[in-house]
Amino acid sequence: MGIFGRKRAKPTGRHAAPEVDERPVADDADEEIEPQLSETSDGPFDLADAPEDGIPRIDLGSVKVPVPDGSQVQVEMDPESGGVRAVHVVTEQGQITVSGYAAPRSGGLWKDVSTELTEQLRADGAKVSVGMGEWGLELSAIVGDVALRFVGVDGPRWMLRGVIAGPQSQASQAPAVLREIVRHTIVDRGDAPMPVRTPLTITLPDAVAQHIAEQQG
Repeated sequence: MGIFGRKRAKPTGRHAAPEVDERPVADDADEEIEPQLSETSDGPFDLADAPEDGIPRIDLGSVKVPVPDGSQVQVEMDPESGGVRAVHVVTEQGQITVSGYAAPRSGGLWKDVSTELTEQLRADGAKVSVGMGEWGLELSAIVGDVALRFVGVDGPRWMLRGVIAGPQSQASQAPAVLREIVRHTIVDRGDAPMPVRTPLTITLPDAVAQHIAEQQG
């Protein structure tokens, strides 16, 4: 895609990313798809393996998310707790949200989460397609006029989930933009024990937190 200006050489060996297969393999069906544990050094990265690549990222504590040229960052606050609910990167193709979760050492959490997400979306009346992408399972959904694409990556004791929501007119370009941001995300899970599926804590950079506090004040 090249939205960050340059691409690194594709790695080889056990950390090489699997080839992408864009065919949809299930459409509103219960066909079982076997996921693959992603251990790609082409990203996303665990903090211990993070490259010094000069890519601009917003540091959200548990995740450091790339911010492409021309995009905007939006912070969604929880009105009840006053904490941060989510941080979105808004691009021409749609709104992208990347979230980290505690996961078992054995991996495989994304398979369970994607199954539950598929069932939830279909129960809400969405048309859902399941396919294989760069890191395994990907979900596509149509909800009204909005096109959604979900990807998940099983990392070392963490799972990263990315979603892009945008107009159907951008649906063909949106997955590549989402994958590019997920691919360059760095995850800082920390060493503390956590129950599986616990969302990794999001913290805001001081300048962003101060700006929000001034607006709320």
